[in-house]
Parts: sequence; structure tokens; C-alpha cells
Amino acid sequence: MSEATPPPPAQSRPVDFRGGGFAPKSRRWVGLAAFIVLIGLAEIATRSGFITPLTLPKPSDVLATFVELYQSGLLWKHLFPSLSRLAVGATLGASAGIGVGILIGLFSYIRAGLVPLVAAIFPIPKIALLPLFVIWFGIDEGSKYALIAFGTFTPTVVATYGAVDNVDRTLIRMGQSFGLSWLSIVRKIVLPGAMPGILSGLRISLAIAIILLVAAKCWVRNTASVPISLRPDHFMTLNGCSSGWSYCRSLGSLSAWLSAGSSGGC
Repeated sequence: MSEATPPPPAQSRPVDFRGGGFAPKSRRWVGLAAFIVLIGLAEIATRSGFITPLTLPKPSDVLATFVELYQSGLLWKHLFPSLSRLAVGATLGASAGIGVGILIGLFSYIRAGLVPLVAAIFPIPKIALLPLFVIWFGIDEGSKYALIAFGTFTPTVVATYGAVDNVDRTLIRMGQSFGLSWLSIVRKIVLPGAMPGILSGLRISLAIAIILLVAAKCWVRNTASVPISLRPDHFMTLNGCSSGWSYCRSLGSLSAWLSAGSSGGC
């Protein structure tokens, strides 16, 4: 009886790597394309008469208003003070929030004492505290800095101690097993592990800071310091209002892009 012929060896084929999980990929051009498509649709709808100019101004008219503000120098006159208030207030609030959040995440006594306090002041509408800040710090720059700092402080605290809590405890126990000191564990394991959560919280805090920036600029002595979208000569025109809104949207997009780039997000 003859032996059975062995089957031919199966041809090997490459196996695709499937370990990526749900890791996001950078697709920054998609967001830019979405903005361009949306603006293009608004331009077509307003030019065709489907949307009346009393409801929504043409994006081309808004751009022309921006050019007019740029040429007259009003754009830079309002931009630099706004950016300085935003930078100082958000830096103070975020720095204090990160510091307090780390302390809450590391020490149980501080957590027991401060978490109820943070939970109590977090839901307070920050804009409602503006008259009180004006009394405390004056109507000039101090009250604006304080309002923006306080508005960014509480969400940063919550995001920071939540990020510290979510650090993998296995890594901490591993560091303890290798004999690392408490300070080395915090510096080499806890802080790097909490950084993505902290940066995600900063995106929310910066958005709140921009909202409070506009609210704080309403409490001024003269119209020269009022934001462009709230000045009397711009408030009654949709082009002026839309230019001011676009100015705030640009600040929000810039802050989100910077924080996403720092955290390695898409």
C-alpha cells in the first residue's frame, strides 16, 4: 500500500498588525475642511437669499469687517489687552489648580478637607461673582484677572486630582518594589501618568477663561475697553457682532489646538 502524499505546504501571508486598539490618528486637515465647508455653505445660502441678511451675515462681509478693523488698528488695540488678561488670569488659575489638585490626589487629609470645599464652589456661576470681585479688587485689571483665575481654578482642580486618581496603581507598587523614594514615585510615575488628564482639563478651563474674559470686559469705565462685539457702534450690526464672535472662536480654537498638541491628541 503506497504512502499518502503529504499536502503541499500552505503559503505564508503577512498578518496585519492589529494591536493599535482605538489609538487616535492625527487628522487635523479634517477640522479645517469642516470649517471651510461650513463657511462655504453659509456664503451660498446668504447670497442665494435662502437665509436673509437680517438673520445671518455673509461670511465675506464678516471678513471685510475684519479687514476694516485691522486697517483701522482697532483689532490690535483690543487684541493685546485681551490676550494679556487671558494669559495672566488663566496662568494664575491653572497653576494654582494644578498644585491644589496634585495635593488632593496625594494626601488623604487634604482631600478630606478640600474636596467638599471645591465641590461647593464649583457650581457657582463665576460671572455672578464679578460684582463682588469689583468691590474687592477694583474696577480695573485686578477684578478681571481674579475672575478669570477663579473661573479656571476649580475645573483644573477637579481634572487634576481625577487624573492623579486614575494613575495605574500597579506602576506605583512596581516603583515601591524597586525601592524608589516617595518623591521619585511622584516625579517619575504619578505626574507623567496624570499629565494627559491634566491637559484635557486645561482645554475646558481655557474655554471657560475665554467666556469670562468677555464678561469681565463688560465692567469697564469707558467704551474703549469694551470688546469689539459689545461696543455700541458694533452691537447693532450683525457684521460687527459676527466679527467679535469669530474673534472669540479663534481664541478657543487656538487654545484647543495648543492643548491637544501638547497632549498628543488628534
